[in-house]
Amino acid sequence: MLRSPTLLLPAAFVTSLGNNIQLIGAALLLVQAQGSMLDVGWLFIAVAVPQALLSPYFGRLADRFDRRRLWVGCDVVSAVAGVCLPIGLAIGAPQQALVYACNFALAIVAALFAPASAALVRERVPATELRRFNARYEMALQCGMLLSASIGGFAVQYFGSTPLFVFNAITFVASALLVLAIGRAPRRTGIVEELHPAINPTGQRLPLGALALLYGQGLVVVTVFNALLPVLIVGEWHRGAAVVGIVDALGGAGFLLAAVAYRRTAVRFGDLRLAFVGFVACNVMLVVQPQFGVGVLMAGVVAGAFVFGQARIAARSLLMTSVDESQVGRAFGVANGYGLAATVVVMLIASVVTDRSDTRYGFATLMAISVTAAVLAAAWIRRSTVQRRPAAPVPVTNTTGLI
Repeated sequence: MLRSPTLLLPAAFVTSLGNNIQLIGAALLLVQAQGSMLDVGWLFIAVAVPQALLSPYFGRLADRFDRRRLWVGCDVVSAVAGVCLPIGLAIGAPQQALVYACNFALAIVAALFAPASAALVRERVPATELRRFNARYEMALQCGMLLSASIGGFAVQYFGSTPLFVFNAITFVASALLVLAIGRAPRRTGIVEELHPAINPTGQRLPLGALALLYGQGLVVVTVFNALLPVLIVGEWHRGAAVVGIVDALGGAGFLLAAVAYRRTAVRFGDLRLAFVGFVACNVMLVVQPQFGVGVLMAGVVAGAFVFGQARIAARSLLMTSVDESQVGRAFGVANGYGLAATVVVMLIASVVTDRSDTRYGFATLMAISVTAAVLAAAWIRRSTVQRRPAAPVPVTNTTGLI
């Protein structure tokens, strides 16, 4: 008996939670060991590089094989890789090398998980429900990512790293069980459900490359922000790791509000406009957040997550509806690969800028690069749609005087 695809929502949440608990916890270990922003940056780069290289190829695999089995397989391998870190720490393995190695292994698995999970959503969710489901799914992913810092910060400060990393391995097991519970894919029939492609207001299909650029740069913002945040709070402001958790918990609340608001704003403004304006507004807030202390940072994170969340959901919906179901894995693989490749470049630049100045300039650098990417995506879409626009019909003069 087939189960509801809504089980994918808690599965996505705990998978995102597990991946990012591992990453945030490792970043906090490096910062507490007197690591610089560049040390933290290299950790995120070690995670991003294999995904950037492998995501396009793994996207094609997600379109060829059973997506449900791929998701479960990713969770099982992630659980094994995750538990290796606390075991290695317990037996006295070199901390920095162990942190990099375990997160590198998890990154390879994540390169397959991203396109496989997107393809499974498109496979199991009816076309009429896809926009609403995407809002909930993206909310689950981002809340898992944001709350991971909350859980990671409190756990590292009050309980140490080992219980945190054991809990991380358990989250992957829970995700695998939830995905198994949705059952096998239904048999294909001769009836194919129609899904309208991503189009602009003139009715023309949007270019996949531009949508991948728009969606991928959201990943850049989240990843680099998560690297800068512990450096700002723990390294520069000398606050406890728990403060990092509080700030990210507020970000999670902002994203929850964004998912609720998206149902109305998407109808009123459209996904394309919402994605562009939301990304630009979020990046402007990145400059304000670190300027005036913890209070302003907390308020800014809530507002930034609110506009970013709507932009991210809109970009996901546009990308998912731009291709046929059989090519969703490839589309998300390409977008994920671009986003992570760009993350490596932006992380290096932001790390160098931060280490030579402070995190305020790191956030400003992230803002400048991300806004540029959003503007380029908008220009690409505009140019593509203008070139495809059919010529206006030549008016015919009525020479007979008759209508």
